[in-house]
Amino acid sequence: MKRIGLIGGMSWESTAVYYRRVNEQVRERLGGLNSADVVMRSVNFQDIVTLQKLGAWEQAAGELSKVARDLEQAGADMILICTNTMHLLADDVQNSVDVPLLHIADVTGEAVTAAGCKRPLLLATRYTMEQDFYRRRVEDKFGLDVLIPDAEDRQDVHDIIFGELCCGVVKSASHQRYLDIVAKGKAAGADSVILGCTEIGLLVSAEDFDIPTFDSTLLHADAAVDISLAAARAAKAETGLAAPIH
Repeated sequence: MKRIGLIGGMSWESTAVYYRRVNEQVRERLGGLNSADVVMRSVNFQDIVTLQKLGAWEQAAGELSKVARDLEQAGADMILICTNTMHLLADDVQNSVDVPLLHIADVTGEAVTAAGCKRPLLLATRYTMEQDFYRRRVEDKFGLDVLIPDAEDRQDVHDIIFGELCCGVVKSASHQRYLDIVAKGKAAGADSVILGCTEIGLLVSAEDFDIPTFDSTLLHADAAVDISLAAARAAKAETGLAAPIH
């Protein structure tokens, strides 16, 4: 089993989902008392948000790169940034370590493509929706035509994330607001939805929509488990052993 390195705390609400998901997946796949081999550093989100608001992305890159190096030194075989927005700095973080960084946009774009969808509506923070680091990556790598909500809807999506979900607050009015925004996106030609912020799954899920919905948090965590267990599964297949994998 390869060790999963998590850069968490952005926010800790969604990082908790990551930790639970990777362990649930390992237990489901291996059975018994098996759990994931995880090393995590959880940062102070307030510090990161301050840098975001200042546009101090270079300083933020330095902070996350240091955390990534700490995880690598702790034996991580891969790095996950447990937030979509901070993948703006993914290249900087990857360049700071020798182990691979598992990019959340890649695993999400792959899932959208595998489902046969072409025009996903992206719900995320304003940084992710309005800057092109995320949309350009999935468009260039997977040929998708990514739609984003209009300016007023983008602001509401963003404010609900930071003002409510990151604080552990889930409101029925916000749930309905997201449903309305997705309905508008579908009317504009969206054939699917990307939950492109790791907190959005706390508010809505695939069951809320009548078009395919892709939760980037769950996809990211599941992909990490796939990689973590791949070598162990291959070794087990070669030897034919049924012993637990450690």
